[in-house]
Amino acid sequence: MRPPAFWSAGPDHPAARLLAPLGRAYGALTAARMDRPGERLPCPVLCVGNFTLGGAGKTPTALALAALLAGMGTRPAFLSRGYGGRLAGPVVVDPRRHGAAEVGDEPLLLARAHPTIVARDRPAGARACLAAGAGAIVMDDGLQNPSLAKDLALAVVDAEAGLGNGLPFPAGPLRAPLDRQWRHVGGLVLVGDGAAGAAAAQEAERRGLPVHRAALVPAQGDLAGRRVFAFAGIGRPEKFFASLRAIGAEIEGTREFPDHHPYCAADLAALAAAAERPGVELVTTEKDAVRVPSEFRSRVRTLPVALRFADPESLHRQVGALLGAR
Repeated sequence: MRPPAFWSAGPDHPAARLLAPLGRAYGALTAARMDRPGERLPCPVLCVGNFTLGGAGKTPTALALAALLAGMGTRPAFLSRGYGGRLAGPVVVDPRRHGAAEVGDEPLLLARAHPTIVARDRPAGARACLAAGAGAIVMDDGLQNPSLAKDLALAVVDAEAGLGNGLPFPAGPLRAPLDRQWRHVGGLVLVGDGAAGAAAAQEAERRGLPVHRAALVPAQGDLAGRRVFAFAGIGRPEKFFASLRAIGAEIEGTREFPDHHPYCAADLAALAAAAERPGVELVTTEKDAVRVPSEFRSRVRTLPVALRFADPESLHRQVGALLGAR
């Protein structure tokens, strides 16, 4: 879904005030659910989540966290609900055999790096991770899901978007009231620069939680100087377009789609028509590319991005302390 504009317009916006009673009810239910005890596993469970609906950079953060664990000698496995996929699981994701319609888009990206399990029943999925040889489980999303006890939960915040108007859905973007969510978080990952994320960073520091500042760094590749028509169906497509400009691509046009949009042949035909000018190429994100029908993928280029921490040692110390304690 595309976030409505009033989510960032302040809590006194008429639409926010009208929906506030529903938001209080939804937020209270989610908060109560978060407080339930979860099943504890014999290996560490690290959760990468966020306070709000929509994208904030969870999947790149999960990949970076798994790389850190692997570098410390611990074999990670990813656990995902598989949003947008039809398989309930538990299923071991195989990018050669599965598509986004079956397991979701994010698990296909995760599975390129480490074993990845999709399961709507998180404890069952966690047991499948253990069976796959996991020494640690990295949950991509699931902060609000209480079924597994988490040894460390990191909340990811997009510094440009922040936390909106501070109200729970549907009055705002929060999944539950912030004060109820903070008690389940062990650290903050602040992605990018922007005044909107400063309040979250200040609150984390006030609570004695580490703030891990990071940035999504696009691969330079060979898109610099090329004319492109860019499209994306992610939480904030404008971030992708800005990344293309930052590496020197010449954007001839853009089109935004809803997050997790399942592309069809008609979508790609329309995009190809929009880009049908000499020297103009279609380009999208890696997350979008796995949702593009296979017969069109050779016609679409991608811009890979990776998360880079300003102080990698800070996260290394936190994770190392967790592994030592376990």
